[in-house]
Amino acid sequence: MELKKLKKISDYEWKIPQKGDMRVPGLIFASKKLIEEMDEKVYEQVSNVASLPGIVKASIAMPDAHWGYGFPIGGVAAFDPDAGGIISVGGVGYDISCGVRTLTTPLIKEEVKPLLEKLVKELFETVPTGVGSEGEIKLSPSKLDEVLVGGAKWAVEKGYGEWEDLEYIEEKGCMPGGDPDYVSMEAKKRQYRQVGTLGSGNHYLEIQYVAEIYDKDVAEAFGLFENQVVVTFHCGSRALGHQIATDYLPVLAKAAKKYGIPIKEKELVCAPINSPEGQKYFKAMICGINCALANRQVITHLVRLVFKKFFPRIHLKVLYDVSHNTCKVEEHEVNGKILKLYVHRKGATRAWGPGRKKLPIAYRKVGQPVIIGGSMGTASYILVGTKECEKKSFGSACHGAGRTLSRHQALKSFRANKIIEDLRKRGIIIMGKSKRGLAEEAPEAYKDINEVIESSCKAGLTKKVAKLLPMGCIKG
Repeated sequence: MELKKLKKISDYEWKIPQKGDMRVPGLIFASKKLIEEMDEKVYEQVSNVASLPGIVKASIAMPDAHWGYGFPIGGVAAFDPDAGGIISVGGVGYDISCGVRTLTTPLIKEEVKPLLEKLVKELFETVPTGVGSEGEIKLSPSKLDEVLVGGAKWAVEKGYGEWEDLEYIEEKGCMPGGDPDYVSMEAKKRQYRQVGTLGSGNHYLEIQYVAEIYDKDVAEAFGLFENQVVVTFHCGSRALGHQIATDYLPVLAKAAKKYGIPIKEKELVCAPINSPEGQKYFKAMICGINCALANRQVITHLVRLVFKKFFPRIHLKVLYDVSHNTCKVEEHEVNGKILKLYVHRKGATRAWGPGRKKLPIAYRKVGQPVIIGGSMGTASYILVGTKECEKKSFGSACHGAGRTLSRHQALKSFRANKIIEDLRKRGIIIMGKSKRGLAEEAPEAYKDINEVIESSCKAGLTKKVAKLLPMGCIKG
């Protein structure tokens, strides 16, 4: 992206000046290096989102932003329903409520290392991975409706986890307001054996250790200590979420024409929040969120079963579960007023600062954990949200490293066997369902995670708590 198009606010904050149809300016939080690496499509998409009705304050992009469908991945926008604000499939994405969950253990790296290869193999054989992967749970469409309403609570009720887990999940494991009547039968059929599965693409399950602590007080509140072994996994609502997005794109396209909303990119179709079409999509999307929360809860149960085989006396605790493809109703201060806004986060993580009542009691004084996954073989981070972040970006931060190469480009550039060999030399065990998938997810296909984290923290959106390094990873 050309720097001359932007107005520099600080070394880590850049403005796209309001012009043409833009109702608000654009804001990009990133270093100069990351800005220059971004493709021009990010500039265009941030500007297009800024032109949508009812948008508040700014159209925002995170340090890991790259081209997406409609919204950039790493895009954030909040809309006021009382000012004609809209809701957009492109602002949420196809993998509804794709997110990350970190589980802490009392183990240290040295205790796990001798058993690492067996542990990774057992996880790979226990947690279903890959395109179209299916688990042991079989659900009829009517039974699946219970998942779409109950989320992780449904999973705990069925024996997949513990009630304490729910305290450490966004929305306490279940987002109210979902209506399965607005989810197509096709979406339900595609999901009937996918609850408790990892999927493919950039989804992963990783055994990690805490390599560095940056903030001892916050780390202690989160239950983290140096050399500690943790497990982090990344997945979403699987086929159901994808089908919901597919089903509602034409619905919102018709709505945009019906309500006279000019659309600059076909994936940016939308409907007024308060319209029947807007509310139907919102209620279906909530079902997708609950499906993802249930999915990650069942995977938590499977991971615990595996660890119990090797370490019978230990317990894995949920540190936190946070999504990065959602639209949620939240209260934020705008021009001195508290407004209820529909905050779209697409490839962006909620990052609330201290004091929010919806945060777990144990974290309320320090702020919300923000889990940022790296690319395969690189560092991941645990950050914490800030009050400044709530003012600057509606309490939103980056979600990962962000791609620099498309999957097609990565496939031409890298070989799976070489990736596996190189990572093994570094002591990292990788197991994948397909060699193609491993090549597409080569670490070199992503931005420098350290640069992304530095930008997020220097911009005031987050603070560093801990650095995690991989020991073993399974991919779809």
